[in-house]
Amino acid sequence: MSATSTVTPSRTTQLRTNTVASSSSAPAAATVRDAIKVYGRGDNEVRALDGVSVEFVAGKFTAIMGPSGSGKSTLMHSVAGLDQLTSGTVLIGDTDISTLNDRKLTQLRRDRIGFIFQSFNLVPTLTAAENIALPAKLAGRTIDPEWLAHVIGTVGLEKRLRHRPSELSGGQQQRVAVARALASRPEIIFADEPTGNLDSLTGAEILSFMRSAVRELGQTIVMVTHDPVAASYADRAVFLADGLIVDDLDQPTTDSVLDRIRQLGA
Repeated sequence: MSATSTVTPSRTTQLRTNTVASSSSAPAAATVRDAIKVYGRGDNEVRALDGVSVEFVAGKFTAIMGPSGSGKSTLMHSVAGLDQLTSGTVLIGDTDISTLNDRKLTQLRRDRIGFIFQSFNLVPTLTAAENIALPAKLAGRTIDPEWLAHVIGTVGLEKRLRHRPSELSGGQQQRVAVARALASRPEIIFADEPTGNLDSLTGAEILSFMRSAVRELGQTIVMVTHDPVAASYADRAVFLADGLIVDDLDQPTTDSVLDRIRQLGA
């Protein structure tokens, strides 16, 4: 799909986009097939997802974009196992998460998925080091010390490990959240507006690190964002509108994302 093509939001566009999204020979860290999510009934029914099919390739950084109410957060939450589809299939690797009971789904999220929340979600009584290690501790696993040191060094937290969240800046707290997500080497990390509470400089530092985590550490990251600058750090930008995938852009730049947003009337 060329960077200059005009796109009209429609199911035809969605199906064409999904064909492109599925054409890579690289393995998929997560796959969505015919996803429908309906809230409410009758006159109050809202179709947050209306037949979405998309793959998130392993070892890539994908941004999910769209206007408010487009379905982007619903899509990410459904892939991450935080929300259940009305119909359709979600795979993490080869595992169909719709077939899992609550206990196995919780275990999958704990062992194979990482989360980076806009609000950090750090435990205030724990130090940075303890927050980073907490998911592995709850799972009864030991983190590879060499890997942990590499992650901590990459996020630049060596001198802040004994500090509690209240003693850290917003950027440092987000670095802790990113390190926590990376520490257990999950198959895929989901980031929900990870720079939404940060100033532009700190946000750029976090996005640069996330991009480095993909390129240098082989991580897979899926990020929901409304910010064209944030999307430019990704390898790919997927656009949603009215519960449909309406465009799929490789190697996005700030200008190309803004151009897509204008074309889509978002």
